[in-house]
Parts: sequence; structure tokens; C-alpha cells
Amino acid sequence: MIRSFRFLARLAAGALLAAAAAAGAGGWWLARPLPLPASPYTVEVRAGASLRQVARDLAAAGVVRFELPLVALARYRGVDRAIKAGNYELASGITLPELLDRLTQGDALQTALTVIEGATFADVRRALSADPGVTRTLLDLPEPELMQRIGAPAGSAEGWFFPDTYFFVAGSTDAALLARAHRLMRARLDAAWARRAPDLPLADPYQALILASIVEKETGAGADRPLIASVYLNRLRRRMRLQADPTVIYGLGAAFDGNLRRRDLETDTPYNTYTRDGLPPTPIALPGQASLDAVTRPAKSPYLYFVARGDGSSEFSTNLADHNRAVAKYQRGAR
Repeated sequence: MIRSFRFLARLAAGALLAAAAAAGAGGWWLARPLPLPASPYTVEVRAGASLRQVARDLAAAGVVRFELPLVALARYRGVDRAIKAGNYELASGITLPELLDRLTQGDALQTALTVIEGATFADVRRALSADPGVTRTLLDLPEPELMQRIGAPAGSAEGWFFPDTYFFVAGSTDAALLARAHRLMRARLDAAWARRAPDLPLADPYQALILASIVEKETGAGADRPLIASVYLNRLRRRMRLQADPTVIYGLGAAFDGNLRRRDLETDTPYNTYTRDGLPPTPIALPGQASLDAVTRPAKSPYLYFVARGDGSSEFSTNLADHNRAVAKYQRGAR
């Protein structure tokens, strides 16, 4: 029965492929280079995207002329459920079968760099420096000059690169990879800002990026992100200091030994949100999509405090007395 089902599935896929071939004037489209909008051209495949969604997006972007041939070819090969999320760089001359290979199993000439949520730009520098497939051209430059070299405004590089998996051809430059990651962050940030909730106490997208980086570093359980964002936004509305430990740690830099002490909280730096009002001057990490969404569309809550429970989740409080009891319970072992 199972074999019969598989045979029928392949037969149906073959028929679909034949139909697509007929629609494509006899199948010559299999060997014809795709009409990329530009070369190189980057394609993003989001986690959880179906084959048909990817094909539809590629057709809308002008990478393929029609979505049906890609769907048919993938089903005929039996790889319609093997699409891999990531950020792909395509060059002129690529054909439909080569595109499918790249989206499903990678290319022998390609390698991948994964940038994780919550990493810092220093982490990205180290990863690029250590990757033998990357040609170094600007990693040693000061950040303002580096940013200018990739076509971004001069300034801090922190926070400006979207966490994702980037597929690239060996020999690609660090500048090309950073430019891709920056363009993706810019696009994601602008989209999140465009659909933001009304009356956010944030002046511009950069402030949203800064706060999203704090939420990223504070979150142990993903479901808590919108509530953690609401805490910081509520504090900003009331002109309360954020008192975010990750910003203090970032400001300490190499001096941080893994143990945050009271004297660290009292030592003033531009990133110490215990001693300074408002947001820190720059992001403190690379936030992912969930943190961007949490900051621009936060949960509605009365909370002003939270503390880690020790299992990844957080305990939220509306007043200092309840917060102190939660701290005693979860961080000091009180019963």
C-alpha cells in the first residue's frame, strides 16, 4: 500500500512536471539561466516556509518567471519538503535545477555562516575572521569606516546585522556578507517599525533596535519577550531607569568576569542603565525578529519589574515590594 502511494505520488509529480514543461515551451527552461533582478542577488527563505510559499516569493521578486516549474521539479525529485531556511546569494547564470539544489541541499561550492540572536558585533568579527571561506577586506577597520564601506551610515556597527544563516561562495568578501546582513536588518527593522503599536515611547527605529537588543539579552523563554518589552516601555513612559543588567555587562566589556557585583551596578559607564536615564547609546547585541516584534508590538501590561525564575522564564511584578519578594524567592533561595 505504501509503495503504491509513493508510486502514485511520483506519477502525479511527473505529470505536474510535464505540464510545467509544456507551459515552459518544451522544458528548455530547465537549462535557461534565471532572470535575476541583479547579480549577485540575495534570496531569503524564512524558517517554516513551504515550497509553494518560497516559489511564490521568488516569482514575485522576478527570480523565476513562474512558480509552477519550481514546485513541479521539487515534487518530481521528492525534495518538496526539504527547503532549508537561510539567506542565499545567487549569481547570474544559475538555472532552475541549480536553484533547487541550493535551496534543498546546498551547493558544494557554497559554505554557510550562522549569526545567532544575541551575538555581538565582536562575535561576528571573530566568526568572519575564523572562516577560511571569507576573504578579509575590512574587519580591522574602525566601525564607522567599516559601516561606510558596506554602504551604511558611519557609526557604531553594534546591532545592525540580522541573525540568520548566510550561504555564500568560498572567496566571498567580509564586506559582501556584512552588507547582506545589514540590508536584511534594515529591512526587518523598517518593517517592524512601520507596523508598530501607537504611542510607543520610542522616537525612531534606532531606539527600537536598541531596546530590542536589550530584550534579546534578557529573554530566557521566548514567550516572555512581549512582557519583558512591556516592562521596559512602561519604565520609559514613567521616566524610570531601565536597570537592565545586560547593558551594564556590555559597558564593562572585557572587565566583566561573569559575576555581576553591586559595585558594577554603581560604576557609571554610558551603558549603565542603573546610573543613567533612558536607553544606552547603541544596541548591545544583534536582536532577532521576535525581539523586534516584541518591542514594536509589545504586550499590554502594568508590569514594571521582572526577575529570572531560574528555569528560563521570568516572574513579573507591578510594584517594588512584590519584586523584592520575587528576588528573594528565586535568586536568594528564600522560602
